[in-house]
Amino acid sequence: MASALETLCGQAYGAKQYHMLGIYMQRSWIVLFLSSILLLPVFVFATPILKFIGQPDGVAEQSGLVAIWLIPLHLSFPFQFTLQRFLQSQLKTGVIAWVSGGALAIHALVSWVFVYKMKVGIVGTALILDFSWWVSVVGLLGYTVFGGCPQSWTGFSAEAFVGLWQFFKLSVASGVMLSLEPLEVDAILRRHDCRLENFYYRLLVIMSGYIHNTEVAIDALSIW
Repeated sequence: MASALETLCGQAYGAKQYHMLGIYMQRSWIVLFLSSILLLPVFVFATPILKFIGQPDGVAEQSGLVAIWLIPLHLSFPFQFTLQRFLQSQLKTGVIAWVSGGALAIHALVSWVFVYKMKVGIVGTALILDFSWWVSVVGLLGYTVFGGCPQSWTGFSAEAFVGLWQFFKLSVASGVMLSLEPLEVDAILRRHDCRLENFYYRLLVIMSGYIHNTEVAIDALSIW
């Protein structure tokens, strides 16, 4: 759904309406965050949902436990993806790379300390993922708000609450179009297009729950 912001920010930047980039991003924050809230029942009731579709009890219970503790990560997506597109439209990809690299370094250090040394277990590992994603969000937001984008970020504006329904419809349409766009096989081989890769991967994880030695199959997919 954040792909709609990329289009609007690109148009505003090309038209030199720089102040609109910040307003569009704030609208996207509102729409995507509310959409994320609507998806929370999937995380909260992940265990009964997985059991209902025939997943083994052990896998369903562990997945449900992880899903609960990954809710903070889920709620970081509306800010992470919109900030990236906001900066990309202004050709500030270097900032994204530096922040991502810093977040990766922090994640590696924290994971080494808590996972390998302190043996915090699956819940602790999920919390580390939450922390690392929010480090990236804070880094990108800090750059944006504290002087990195003086023309495109002019502060919070009430204009962000105008036209939310139209923005929501555009976001949904963009997300559906991006997810379901048919791709030719040769194009995939040439460009390694991964627009559907995450969708296919999650389907494979779900399907692996129906085969023999479920835990081994899911572990193998996780490593892959």
